Amino acid sequence: MQLQSLERRQPSDNEINWITTGFMALFHLGAIAALFFFSWKLVALAAILWWISGSLGIGMGYHRLLTHRGYKTPKWVEYFLTTCATLALEGGPIFWVATHRIHHQFSDEEGDPHTPRDGKWWAHMGWILTGKSMHHETTTLARYVPDLAKDKFHVWITKYHYVPLTLLGIALLVFGGLPMLLWGIFLRTVVGLHSTWMVNSITHTWGKRRFATRDLSTNNWFVALLTFGEGWHNNHHAHPVSARHGLKWYEIDFNWYGIWALQKLHLARHIYRVKLTSLPSTPPLANSAAALDLAPQTSPAASAD
Repeated sequence: MQLQSLERRQPSDNEINWITTGFMALFHLGAIAALFFFSWKLVALAAILWWISGSLGIGMGYHRLLTHRGYKTPKWVEYFLTTCATLALEGGPIFWVATHRIHHQFSDEEGDPHTPRDGKWWAHMGWILTGKSMHHETTTLARYVPDLAKDKFHVWITKYHYVPLTLLGIALLVFGGLPMLLWGIFLRTVVGLHSTWMVNSITHTWGKRRFATRDLSTNNWFVALLTFGEGWHNNHHAHPVSARHGLKWYEIDFNWYGIWALQKLHLARHIYRVKLTSLPSTPPLANSAAALDLAPQTSPAASAD
């Protein structure tokens, strides 16, 4: 199966993507409906699936493994984490990884797909509903994801990324009825989506800056809690290959704890991580966009375990 098989009609920059918008509206309505069927059992189910899709899938899988290659795993673990990520309704790995690599190349500059400089609403959700969002032409995708484009599984799961979520929804409906479907799929997915989008909007707007990176990234503890550690975004932009984003003991990073657990199980190796004690002195912080253009970059000091 070739990457070209993923090609589709592309919306213009200002055109609403009605398919995506329709699904977003449906899931938000389902999330509201779930609140009328409250039980602690359903809360626990949603929390577990949120962790599977958001931490194992998006954080450990799509982001730290596939996008930045901060560590290595056996292929079956990589494919398992990728499948978990498809349960988050954030697209297939090729589209997700390509979009995020583009974000890092042009972070908060022209070409960044979701910078708050184009508007906070745009950075949070507007970029998903309008324009190309994650649906770039295949030539753009191939340029940013040559590693994934060569992998038959990643090409296949990108084309059929909706299948695992659909099968999960059917199973929940059969074994738990409508309430379990609404909580395990709709409400859980909506909470996970907005949590991920907060990394694009909130952590590039509000928070603290440890490193003087050439973008607007900040560390935001609230977003870090909602995303299992992805909210330590300034740390990440300063050292994107590092598999550990929470660099201080108090910077809770569940995605890193998961990678550490995989290492202890001999399922993760070549883990790159940054230690603050091994870094040079922190340069002066740049608090304004204008100052960022003049701010020196902190040289990376990552080590592989």
